Amino acid sequence: MFEGVFTAIVTPFTENGEKIDEQALRRLVDFQIENGVNGLVPVGTTGESPTLSHEEDREVIRIVVDQAAARVPVIAGSGSNCTSTAIELTGRAREVGATASLQVAPYYNKPTQEGFYRHFTAIADAVDLPIIVYNIPGRSGKNIENSTMLKLAVHKNIVGVKEASGNIGQMMDLIAKKPDDFVVLSGDDNLVFPLMALGGKGVISVASNLVPRRMSDFVGAALKGDWDRARELHYQLLPLFKAIFIETNPIPIKAALAWQGRIKETYRLPMCPLQPASREALKAVLKEIL
Repeated sequence: MFEGVFTAIVTPFTENGEKIDEQALRRLVDFQIENGVNGLVPVGTTGESPTLSHEEDREVIRIVVDQAAARVPVIAGSGSNCTSTAIELTGRAREVGATASLQVAPYYNKPTQEGFYRHFTAIADAVDLPIIVYNIPGRSGKNIENSTMLKLAVHKNIVGVKEASGNIGQMMDLIAKKPDDFVVLSGDDNLVFPLMALGGKGVISVASNLVPRRMSDFVGAALKGDWDRARELHYQLLPLFKAIFIETNPIPIKAALAWQGRIKETYRLPMCPLQPASREALKAVLKEIL
């Protein structure tokens, strides 16, 4: 179930940013599924979760689940740096039909390794839903070490990790030691190829918002062991992988989707539109790639 391309889907807003643009979100879900992605991840960082209310969190997940109509799994972002809040949000996600939960490492309060272990275990004990742990020290301020991840991997409800540490050595060591039924997914589009060559099973992707078919072909080739084709597609897509992080995610990917006419280019503060120089650089890449 948790192999391939899972799109960390953006949350489109109406013109003034006050409401979720439900129709645009439903169209994005169909666009993704029709172009071969293996699953959808609403209300992650790319979905601007920090500026959504808890009611909006639930509504975005509900819309995505409803529109996906069991065609692909929906891995709902339902994490928090407060364990009781994460349990509540994960329970709500389960109620509206999410297939699994993405649980970010608690941010800002920077737990110890024991704190990480107790946090994720408490959520996994409280809500009977498969959990993918999200390790992203660049945003959370603290790395989940492999010793902790391997302890978590024993839990029946903790089924994998979205690895965005950027540390290939750490990823390699984890893949070598993990249980067979624990999946390692890339959290960085530009590291998909090396991670999958080491035994990773796919990606939770930002780029697939824009190019789902090409990402599906790329990851599909790697899963089949067609490394020459996968390498070719990696280098074709690499300029896009870099361009969509020219400023803080999800600013560039929402600008690119707006350029395609799929959403309005609307953000909620503290996210704001691209700077002019970044916009021109992004457009130049899009004209070459799309």
